[in-house]
Amino acid sequence: MTASGFCTAYLDECMTGGFRAHAEMRPAAHERRRFGYRRLHALVRREGVLVNHKRVWRLYQKAGLAGRRRRRRRGVAVDREPLAMPTAPNQVWSMDFVMDALSNGRRVKCLTIVDDFTKESVDIVPDHSIPGLYVTRVLDQAAQFRGLPMAIRTDQGPEFTGRALDQWAYRHGVQLKLIAPGKPTQNAYIESFNGRFRDECLNDHWFESLHAARAIISAWRRDYNEHRPHSALDYRTPAEFAAQHRKRRAAPPSTKEIS
Repeated sequence: MTASGFCTAYLDECMTGGFRAHAEMRPAAHERRRFGYRRLHALVRREGVLVNHKRVWRLYQKAGLAGRRRRRRRGVAVDREPLAMPTAPNQVWSMDFVMDALSNGRRVKCLTIVDDFTKESVDIVPDHSIPGLYVTRVLDQAAQFRGLPMAIRTDQGPEFTGRALDQWAYRHGVQLKLIAPGKPTQNAYIESFNGRFRDECLNDHWFESLHAARAIISAWRRDYNEHRPHSALDYRTPAEFAAQHRKRRAAPPSTKEIS
């Protein structure tokens, strides 16, 4: 029943109940589907019908006009912890999504993954849809080249809090670090990377197809890792910094000569 139908039913009951009130609802009343009974009561009274709000409530419920209340999605409760700098590669990866669109307006979703220690872009995967199971396949592919991280930091998006990623992390012994809802600064490393990615790649190109987007983004990622100086790494490239770290780890400990 629409709001105008509600008012008609109300007037009929008013007449049979001994009320002699007459009113006409405005023609636009039937379009106000999200109005509650109190607002409908105000509209009825505005038209000159003196009626108790309790009667309006009873008719409102009887007519089935109560709209379903939209529930806010609740986040996962997490413990706050400082954003500490890892001391080695593959200790912590960060993941997030960056949104863009093709020239025809179709949405493109980019999954970005960064090693928090080396600042390397582990992968950037653009597609039209990337559910949780898709994310696990990307991680499996990345692990073939560089191994798995000890932990992965993400926000509380449905792709990261769903069963697929949770079970994958449990099987592989990877800890999932969820940041608090609405606190992107708790995932500052990936947020910084996403800003550079958007400014230097997405905003500079006009993608005519998903295939073209993948090619351009892949080339930018390779340039970012191998040629772009990073200020946080003393203006070395992420690949150069990672190579120097591996070299230091592989070098035997120095020994002093005893005279």
